[in-house]
Parts: sequence; structure tokens; C-alpha cells
Amino acid sequence: MAKRTALVPGAIGITGRAIIEFLERDGNWDIIGLSRRSNNFDSKAKFISVDLLNKEDCTKKVKELSSVTHVFYCAYSPQKSVQDEIVPNISMLRNLMDELEPVARDLEHVQLMHGAKWYGSYLGPYKTPAKEDDPRPIAKNFYHAQQDWIVERQSGKGWTWSAIRPHGIWGFSVGSRMNLMTGIVLYAAISKQMGLPLKWPGTPEFYNCLYNIIDTDLLAEAMCWVATTTKTKNNAYNISNGDFFRWKDLWPKIADFFDLDVGPIQTVSLQTVMADKEPIWNEIVKNHKLQPYTLSDLTRWDYLDMALSNGYDQMSSTTKIRQAGWYKTIDTEKTISKQMQRLRNSKIIP
Repeated sequence: MAKRTALVPGAIGITGRAIIEFLERDGNWDIIGLSRRSNNFDSKAKFISVDLLNKEDCTKKVKELSSVTHVFYCAYSPQKSVQDEIVPNISMLRNLMDELEPVARDLEHVQLMHGAKWYGSYLGPYKTPAKEDDPRPIAKNFYHAQQDWIVERQSGKGWTWSAIRPHGIWGFSVGSRMNLMTGIVLYAAISKQMGLPLKWPGTPEFYNCLYNIIDTDLLAEAMCWVATTTKTKNNAYNISNGDFFRWKDLWPKIADFFDLDVGPIQTVSLQTVMADKEPIWNEIVKNHKLQPYTLSDLTRWDYLDMALSNGYDQMSSTTKIRQAGWYKTIDTEKTISKQMQRLRNSKIIP
């Protein structure tokens, strides 16, 4: 098979890092990562520093992208409100495509990374399991705007598009805002250092609700599969490990990993209670000879507060992607420790 060239905007975020690491293992890809920040993980990919919101910066860097065949678009510009995110996130995608299309003569596919926010999961209870063709929520977000834009842009072109909609993402990257696992394991490590049991910090209702996540290794494999499979073109797909779980069943397994007892539910704002915990983390880093990251380097507590603060089921149907031919699944309860062990092996956590 001839080598393809993957372009990964948002290269050092949790999904960008995952697809780069997967494609490197695959061995049949040349890889170019785009990000504003410097690369922070071991990789043989080519990394280019670019501000996608800056049209002139995109123009300067585009000469290095002529070989691109596949775009795995993982870039994201967080803003104060969901509404405020629409314009900058469309602008970044437009700036990139305006410069890329004229030079990337062999462009085959552009894939967008979205999520369950498409269904209004942040607004309150919604229809579950959510299906890709469910009616959109009344409040528009940048996922809707990006997909509408890419559909219009692709019309009549030789390349195709797809959109991937994971929900909770279980994996690691440095400084990624939407990073579910890292915040949880840091909270667990600090609880242990303070001699505390592992108390559920979210709402009692959500502790008992149904939820779904996806391991980043499986997510990256699915991303590549969708981008290179003929029958998946010009479609959006939910993706998960393939099962559902309740946090009350998963939480003891996380506690076991840290040799902790499970404590009572204690709903707190992690953004507030973790604000003064840098000295404790510094002590953990020193005692266990961990990589010298701060808590603020590794996670965003406001995201974890948002993710754990509701009280309703959040479930995405994977029927559509399975009908397209994707059959890989993971038992979440049995494999929950794999990514945590990776962090331990990499000296991120004790």
C-alpha cells in the first residue's frame, strides 16, 4: 500500500495525540501535526507550529502540506460560552481548508472530531441512546456549524468527509481541557497522599446513571478506519467502547488501582478544592520521581466538574458504525486500568 500523509490539526490534544500514536504504530503513514504549542510527547511525526485563527500564518505554513491525503481535524478553540465557540472554530477550519485545498492535490478525506455535545448532552436530559440522525437540540453549537460547513465545502469535490462523535474519552495528553481520565487519576493520587478514601466528587444521581466512554487507542483505530473505508464516506458516526456502565461500578476499580478504599459520595467543586493542592502534588512528584508536570499542566478541573455534575443517562448508539462494518469493542470495566497503568509506567502518576 502506498504511503498516505495524515495532517493532524490539534496534534497535542487528547484525540490528536491518539491518532498520531496510532498511525505511527501502523507504519504506513507520513504524519504532520499542527498546533500552537510545542510538541510534548515522543513522536517521529513532523510538527509545525501554526495559529489556525491567523490567516497569514496559515498561508506561510501551507507550502509544507502539499503531500497531505487525509486530515484528522482535532483542533478546538475553547471560549466562554458554547455560542462564542462557533465563529472561531469555523474560522480555523476555513483558514486551513482555504490554504490546503489548492496545494494538496491528492487530498482524499477530511475528518472532524466532535462528540455527544452534538445531541445537547450539556443542556440536560436528552434522548438516549442518541442516534446520529436524531433532531438537533434547539441550541446550536460549533459541531453543527462545522459539519454544515464541511458538507457545503465538499459538494462537488474529489475528497470526502466524516465526523466522529465519541463521548467520554479515556486517555492522556498534557494540558488537554476535555481530559476525563487525567483529572480523575490526579484526584485519586492526591486523595491517597492525604490519607483519604476515594470519594465520588460528582452528583449522587450521576454516580448511578448510565454512561459510555472510549479508550483512546480504540478511538484512534476507529478514526483511521472511518477515514479509509469507502462505505463510511460523507457520514457522521458515534463511537464508544461498545458498552454502557454506571460510575458506581467503575469507581471501585479506580480505587483498587490506587489501593484506596471507596469513600462516601461527597459532591464538591474540584476547581475549588484542588486550587490549593499544587504543594501536595509537588511532594508526590518529588517522592515518586515523576515527570515534573504541575496539576495545571495536566488537567482542567472545570471540565471535570462539568462532566460529573449532571444527573441523567448519557448514552450513544453505535448501531450505525457497526452496520458500516466496525465490530471492535472493549469491556470498559475489565480494561479501565490499561490507560492508568500507561500513566504509571510513564511516571505521570505514582
